[in-house]
Amino acid sequence: MSKPVLVTGAGPVGLIMAAELARYGVPVRVIDKTPARASQSRALAIWPRTLELLDAAGCADAFVAAGLHAKAVSIHVGNRTLARIPFGTIASSFNYLLMIPQSETERLLEDHLRTFGITVERETELRDFVNRDADVSCTLMHAGDRSETLEAGWLIGCDGAHSLVRSRLGLTFGGDTLPIGFVLADVHVTGLAIPPDEPAIFWHPDGAVMFFPISRDRYRIIADSGSAPLHEPDIEKMQTIVDQRGPGGIILSNPVWLSDFRVNERMVRDYRKGRVFLAGDAAHIHSPAGGQGMNTGMQDAFNLAWKLALVERQEAAPSLLDSYSIERSCVARQILSDSGRMTGVVLLRSHLAQKVRNLIVKRIFSIPVIRRAMADRLSGIMIDYRDSPLNVGSARGLRGPRPGQRLITRQGSERGYIPRFVLAAKDSRDARAMIARHSFLLMPVVYPPPDENGIWLVRPDGYVVAVAKSGNWPLIEMALNGITLKISTGMIN
Repeated sequence: MSKPVLVTGAGPVGLIMAAELARYGVPVRVIDKTPARASQSRALAIWPRTLELLDAAGCADAFVAAGLHAKAVSIHVGNRTLARIPFGTIASSFNYLLMIPQSETERLLEDHLRTFGITVERETELRDFVNRDADVSCTLMHAGDRSETLEAGWLIGCDGAHSLVRSRLGLTFGGDTLPIGFVLADVHVTGLAIPPDEPAIFWHPDGAVMFFPISRDRYRIIADSGSAPLHEPDIEKMQTIVDQRGPGGIILSNPVWLSDFRVNERMVRDYRKGRVFLAGDAAHIHSPAGGQGMNTGMQDAFNLAWKLALVERQEAAPSLLDSYSIERSCVARQILSDSGRMTGVVLLRSHLAQKVRNLIVKRIFSIPVIRRAMADRLSGIMIDYRDSPLNVGSARGLRGPRPGQRLITRQGSERGYIPRFVLAAKDSRDARAMIARHSFLLMPVVYPPPDENGIWLVRPDGYVVAVAKSGNWPLIEMALNGITLKISTGMIN
């Protein structure tokens, strides 16, 4: 473990990637070509599943204290509410949407990273790299035109939508750019008769306008602007849009950030090539509908970090890393599909289609089970790895999650500094013997199972990797052997 992992890009994805690797004792450096973190709010939403993972990492409390806790999201036409989706039904200890500016997210993650003795190396740029069998030779340029050649054990590109790492790997960023433009403003808002911590969407025949709280009385406003060439808005233009499409009586003032953008929906097929990985916007970008972008990228980091740590510690087969691209690309495809559908619903132009949409939305979201299902899907707790090559067994006949599904067994106070699996079963001689045989992979205690008639093996990131009926210890043994060096000592490809 003498050669460090190099993480390029110090946004939320790169910061959590570096922090998780450092937590697990993996040498890591994180670089960014900018002199300071961005001051704009950018991404605002942290969903419950990401908060659960931040809790496991040991830094959720700081986020919870710093952000607004949105209890619901609502959809309106003028002064009429079509739907309100509450988050209190989400089966998580974080049953709300945390609204927090990305600049604050990055500050908190930098603080967390410093607890491991690591700081971001700013004004340091990756200029080129050579992807070799045993390492990655990276050419870095520091401030003052000082060049450095770093022999990194691994390179992780968290360098955004215009990723140099992706470009140098020659990976196609397949997808489309939507023809519709959008404008945004971070402004002070008065007169909005909506709970101050609640996102609100207003539909109008001419388009939509959306309000996302940043802090008390300050909001991110986003509106579609048609197919005309992009043109940065001013406060007067944003006020006109809000007057036209909102409920009336809203006053905007003191803009902090005004911008325009188009939506890209793109992703790579493979997140890995040899010793080089992609994560976050370098691997996938999509519509901001649903607020999933930053969350998806941060969950890429949580997925990869424990696997890379086990391989670096020589406690897992290098083939474990192959599961990263398989698992996370499936999630990204689903997020792309979901956000694309949501964007399409918002951007309907036909007045007849809009009327039908409004009627359907009002009807279906009056049904409690539909509201709960939508809240769960937005929250991220329904994300699973059902097609993971790591999965073994079946939960058929048992009350509890299937292989690939989430299972929360530990609280943040139980976080460890070594990636360990959880064995959830009835405490027995067989269970303790299993822990003794695999002490380098398993937590030292047996955890309560969802069903006393079953055995669950849970990964360090909280997803089930194996399920067996009581007594079927050979299946759990097979799952553990499939992760360790007992099965594969093959070369990294």
